[in-house]
Amino acid sequence: MTKHTRTTMSLRARLLTGTVAAAALGAGTFGAISANAAEPAPAPAAAAAAHPRDLTQSTHLTIDAATRAAQAALDAAESENQRVTVAVVDRNGNTVVTLRGDGAGPQSYESAVRKAFTAVSWNAPTSELAERLKSAPNLKDIPGTLFLAGGAPVAAKGAPIAGIGVAGAPSGALDEKFAQAGVAALAR
Repeated sequence: MTKHTRTTMSLRARLLTGTVAAAALGAGTFGAISANAAEPAPAPAAAAAAHPRDLTQSTHLTIDAATRAAQAALDAAESENQRVTVAVVDRNGNTVVTLRGDGAGPQSYESAVRKAFTAVSWNAPTSELAERLKSAPNLKDIPGTLFLAGGAPVAAKGAPIAGIGVAGAPSGALDEKFAQAGVAALAR
């Protein structure tokens, strides 16, 4: 055998070995795919349907409506040169929007959220709720609430759907006036 023949045979042997290996691998993969395709796929878990009597629906403000109300409250405050923070919470007390006006104090953010939460929780302005403290002083111990004027509820069909809280003006009466401006913006 010549040197050239050995190299050629070696190259042929390598090509043949590679081809056989590729064919075996392909057949094995095909067999695995065929075996998997032959097995039935597990059925997806059926979703349990709740009975209609077990369901309830609630109404929430859209983010656009909540933002419009918050901006209207902030605009009302700014028109009277007041530096406030406005918060809008949903029916469940979750904050939807907060707007902190230029120069509003650092305490105004939490106060606005808590006033909004209090207003939606009782579906009443927080100034009225502050009066209730005289006969039920333990109300103030409920977490997340603030019984100071400045919160106004938003209702639909008599049910509370949101609360608007304003904090930072020199009086609760002004805060509540601005919160009511936010509620009024939703009626337009």
